[in-house]
Amino acid sequence: MQTNTTTHAPVVSEEDDRALASVFSAYAVAAALWLLFATGVGVLLAFKFGAPDFGPGAWLTFGRLRPIHTNATFYGFASIALVGVAYYVCARSSGTRLHSIRLAWIGLWLFNVAAIAGTVALDMGYNAGDLEYREWPWPIRVIFLAALVVTAWNLIGTVARRTTEDIYLSNWYIIGGTLWTCIIAIVAILPWYQYGLGQVAVSGFYMHNAVGMWFTPLALGIFYYALPKLLNRPIYSYALGVFAFWTNLLFYPIIGSHHFLFSPLPWWLQTTAIVFSVAMLVPVLGGSANFLLTMRGRVRDMVHSYPLMFIFVGVIGYLVGSTQGTVEAFRSLQEIWHLTNFTVGHSHLTMYGFVAFAVWRCISGWPSSAASSTSSHCRSAARCRGWIGFTANRSSSRSSTCRAITSGAVSVAR
Repeated sequence: MQTNTTTHAPVVSEEDDRALASVFSAYAVAAALWLLFATGVGVLLAFKFGAPDFGPGAWLTFGRLRPIHTNATFYGFASIALVGVAYYVCARSSGTRLHSIRLAWIGLWLFNVAAIAGTVALDMGYNAGDLEYREWPWPIRVIFLAALVVTAWNLIGTVARRTTEDIYLSNWYIIGGTLWTCIIAIVAILPWYQYGLGQVAVSGFYMHNAVGMWFTPLALGIFYYALPKLLNRPIYSYALGVFAFWTNLLFYPIIGSHHFLFSPLPWWLQTTAIVFSVAMLVPVLGGSANFLLTMRGRVRDMVHSYPLMFIFVGVIGYLVGSTQGTVEAFRSLQEIWHLTNFTVGHSHLTMYGFVAFAVWRCISGWPSSAASSTSSHCRSAARCRGWIGFTANRSSSRSSTCRAITSGAVSVAR
């Protein structure tokens, strides 16, 4: 399936390009600061495992720092970074200017206000209880929802101004992910059914879809734009990309319940989550094959092209991390891994090994032709950063997984 390339009069001026570049840069800087903060908190948490008495104050306890780390990574770093790149991809792939620069800036402020307020609230002991990835008090989550709505409106308005007849594949994933997350955020805020088992079911729905229906579609949308652009060749199969999009939407929303196997949740719901987790191999293998087949014959270019290396590592992180999620869903393996560090290694592989590498590729090479004009020292530094990030992420994920298998097997044997 090929897109219609019939174009109309150009609608992008130099002033529009500068405005888009300024928005992209602001989102990139904000995301980088949140990444440093979130990773720093994560390092502190790791240190406190060996020295639990370090920082004895209430505001440095594990129970407060852990949700600060996860929420800052999710909603400070990943959300802001992916939205900034999404604006760039939507405008460039549609051959038009951004619908509203003002809305883009408003969205950035709302994302940062929510993340800052959420961090302060959690560190002061104000939270929504033991609700994974939605510990922020509900008024702060409303601010985050407002940022999502502003972003969705701006992205849809940008694509509606496109100069081509068809909507490019990247924008299917980007707009789809943003709209799905608006629904997910609304469901997580509504209080009427969040009691007892209802709260457990919504927790599974939210915590899993916050990853698979928000970060994953946006990161894949970035790949579908960046990879053909970098290789100067079309994506291997447009139809396969569309197929992966719809099968992801069909199978993913229900699988969050596989985190609550052997719980009081209805057995049929747990079984459905397992079946759909296995079915998720369809879009995962289809999407990964699409990217890797697009790269066929060009893999050796990674020696000289650090952006291509970032994409390749991100694709492998997506493939391995998603396959991990499918394997983890089986009851026989949940019995071993459920109360171990397996999920910790899995989540770090997907967020840092998949999403972060997708973002790093774009921040390193966009906007304009900065990548081609960068000095050899900067290119070497970027390549070095990629290898350090790859080694650190894979080492930590592997160690968490191996410890989980060992400790889980010992627990079952007892």
